[in-house]
Amino acid sequence: METKVDPFENMVKIVENAASKLGYDKSVINMLTHPQRAIEVSIPVRMDSGEIEVFTGYRVQYNNARGPYKGGIRFHPAVNLNEVKALAGWMTWKCAVVGIPYGGGKGGVIVNPKELSERELEELSRGYIRALAPFIGPEKDIPAPDVNTNPEVMAWMMDEFSKIKGYNVPGVITGKPLEVFGSKGRIIATSLGGKYVLEKAVEMFGLKKGTLKVAIQGIGNVGGGIFKLFSEDPMFRVVAISDSRSGIYDENGLDERVEEILNHKKEKGCLKGISNVKEISNEELLELDVDILIPAAIENQITKKNADRIKANIILELANGPTTPEADKILEKNDVIVIPDILANAGGVTVSYLEWVQNLQNYYWELEEINSKLRKIMIDSLVEVNRIREQHGVSMRIGAYMLAITRVVKAMKARGWV
Repeated sequence: METKVDPFENMVKIVENAASKLGYDKSVINMLTHPQRAIEVSIPVRMDSGEIEVFTGYRVQYNNARGPYKGGIRFHPAVNLNEVKALAGWMTWKCAVVGIPYGGGKGGVIVNPKELSERELEELSRGYIRALAPFIGPEKDIPAPDVNTNPEVMAWMMDEFSKIKGYNVPGVITGKPLEVFGSKGRIIATSLGGKYVLEKAVEMFGLKKGTLKVAIQGIGNVGGGIFKLFSEDPMFRVVAISDSRSGIYDENGLDERVEEILNHKKEKGCLKGISNVKEISNEELLELDVDILIPAAIENQITKKNADRIKANIILELANGPTTPEADKILEKNDVIVIPDILANAGGVTVSYLEWVQNLQNYYWELEEINSKLRKIMIDSLVEVNRIREQHGVSMRIGAYMLAITRVVKAMKARGWV
């Protein structure tokens, strides 16, 4: 049985591995493996029943050597401090690997938002911002959506911070609706950034020409988004997709039925009941004979138990932490190219950065310009990670961490921190 690794300990091990390959000493590694600040707040909310319930919220500010802290806010019953620390660390490396001038942060509230009314959810969102107002702002820490938060929640949060300040402060939050200073292209950005990276990787690693078979685990905003993008591109054929409960498979491709499948998921809440497809489990989806596998759901899906049975040539990690360290070793031995999460899914934070820039200058770009900037950033980052991979004889994951850590340490040294 695979040992369940604490997400923060897992991240620390990868950072220590990459940093040691770069020759950094213990004092530098200590700085890289400890967040600068971890905040816990209590958020009282008057419920519709009239009673007051107190929710626990967190914000971890990991490292700001390269710019303001940046990272999402998740509302989930399983939120805990170590998870938020790990996610804040990952954001630090993610921003650094794509070269955008941010540090890393992350936030969360222990709550099941599905149990709240809309009014209660708004009160909780505003209460979180009131509790953290001294610690956030366009020059300090810029939150964004994450699990179970969305543009509407971001609008409430931006509005609450603006009320506290007494004037509009759109740059405090990204992922906002277009009506209140959001950016074009933000909703599809993670999926599109992943597609740009994948297209370049296919060329770079010499995958056979012709239509490439793809399996996608996850049909949420990111998995569903890249499914739609692939349906418009003859280079890719999606043969399988899944949600948390089940998956569907058709060797001839699902692309022409993309709207039908996404609407079925939206209306029924699952993929069961779709006609003329084979129902498969998530476990079966991961082991399909495809060219490209895209985990776009939750962490720890590819483990030492199933890694040897992965048949894909390329794994594009659109989820955070979908592959365990034990599985990484097996995949590397089997010559499977893993494009790691801190690079593959960085399209979201990249367009969040572009949204923030637009907010600060109060000038907004058209979609074509945003997508052009996104494509350049993602492809340049992949090329640089691959250069480091080849230079040091490491995996793409370690190469990505080496690039990110080098950039963070250079900033820390320039500031006189180490």
